[in-house]
This record gives sequence, structure tokens and C-alpha cells, in this order.
Amino acid sequence: MNNDYHLPENIMQLLNTKRNDNNQESFQELIRPGGYVPPEIDLLTDAITALSMGKNVLLKGPTGAGKTKFAESLSYLFNQPMFSVNCSVDLDAESLLGFKTLDYQGEKQIIDFIPGPVTNAMNYGDFLYIDEINMAKPETLPLINGVLDYRRTITNPFTNEIIKAKEGFGVIAAINEGYIGTVPLNEALKNRFIVIEVPYIEGDQLKSLIQTNTNLSDKNLIDLFVKLSSDLITAVHQGKLSEDAASIRALLDACDLSVIIPPKRAILRSIIDKLEEEREREFVNNLSDTLF
Repeated sequence: MNNDYHLPENIMQLLNTKRNDNNQESFQELIRPGGYVPPEIDLLTDAITALSMGKNVLLKGPTGAGKTKFAESLSYLFNQPMFSVNCSVDLDAESLLGFKTLDYQGEKQIIDFIPGPVTNAMNYGDFLYIDEINMAKPETLPLINGVLDYRRTITNPFTNEIIKAKEGFGVIAAINEGYIGTVPLNEALKNRFIVIEVPYIEGDQLKSLIQTNTNLSDKNLIDLFVKLSSDLITAVHQGKLSEDAASIRALLDACDLSVIIPPKRAILRSIIDKLEEEREREFVNNLSDTLF
């Protein structure tokens, strides 16, 4: 097993106990390398501990902080395929559980059920990742309340089948509070999760992330992008910028583009042009002019 994270011995023992090394065939494409770099190793060890105990984990943090990468890294460490649900106001029961469709058995027409991510994760004992869980309509998520509590069961409204989650099933969700289009997560739902705050990656860890996850190799430019990120994060904390401006994902895009085009233009395409307010665009542009 890959131990790049240098996890404590007791956490390694948990992983060795819970790791699904027998899963060699089903949905292997849903196990991605991850590559999340935790600002503190406690973030990873606490998430591993909670999942190994059958608890749900809620990753809470700003946009672009690496919540999805975090979830993928957990999937990789447990060697557990991860089915994903991307929440929006259009999310409905079919998006979660599956849908009926017409099919043929020989020459006979039949009604077949195509399982959705929740159903698949439960039936195979895999992970379920619910991205931006507070983007869903408040009336939608109660459909899976039984999935998220000790019962780990759901009655499929399309087939009337009672589904009981197979051993190994776990739920990881992500939330970005206060983001446009989100609604407050009700307390009953939030209480079904262990909450882990995911902060921005900064300093040497960000430098390492740029070196390993982008094509940029110029050390001076990497240092400047790390400084830019630090200034953007500070401005977000001071209320001068929205969280979008400090997205680590967007910063990595800018690093990649700067291998070919001038860094200031890379920042314009990856960060500045995504911002809605002229005041914010001008602020980031001035920072870019100062550093590059």
C-alpha cells in the first residue's frame, strides 16, 4: 500500500483492516489517484478514522480548496470505488437512485431499472461522494436520510425494493457555505456527518502541489504564484475578494498556462475573468502587476 502521507501507525492499521484489497474488478475506474496535500495530516487521519467506523464525513471549505481531491485520496487509500452525485436545484430521486427504461430481452420488450450512484454504492459496498450537498433543494436530500443514519437502508420508490448497504459503504460529502446558489444545510442532515474543515493550501505545501500537479518548473515563477495565492487568501479573509478569487484549482490552471503564455495573461484567463465584480477584477489585476 502507498504510504506517501507517512500516516501514524494506528491509522495504517485501520486502513489495512478496512482497505478493500479484494476489489479487483468492479468499477476500478472510479478509484482515482487523488493527490490531495493536506495542510495538516490530522485532516486525513480524522477522515480515515471516521470512515473506518462507518461514519459519514462532511468536507467543509472554500471553493477550490481541494475537497474533491481530498475525497478521491480517501477513495484511493481505502482502495474503494467512489460513485459521485453532483448536487444542483435539478437533483431529483432519479439522479440519486436510478431510473426505469425500456429494454429488450430477446424479442420481448421489458422495463429495466438502471441504478443510480446511491443504489450502486450501497449494493457494492463502495463510497458515495455528494458534491456541494447544499446546492440541492431542501426537499430532495431527505430521500436519503435512511442511507445517512445507522439504518443504511432505503426503499427504492421505482422498484419498491428495500436496499441495505453492503459492508464497506461510506458517504463523503462536500459543502461550501455561503456560495451563490446554496441553501443552509438543515441541522438534522448536518448531524448525520463528522465535519472536517478543509482550508486553503499555502506555503511550502502549495509549492509542492504546483511542482507535482502542473507543468510549471521555473522556481522563480512558482515562488511568485505561491506569493500571489497568499495575497489572494489574505484578501478573501479581509472581505476584499470572494472565495472564487483564491481558488487553488484556478491557480494551478494559471501555473499550467504560464508555461506557454505570459503569467499575467495566464492569471487573467484563469482567475480574473471568472470574477463578477469589476472591483475584484481590478484588485487581482493590480496584484498580478505587482508580482509579475
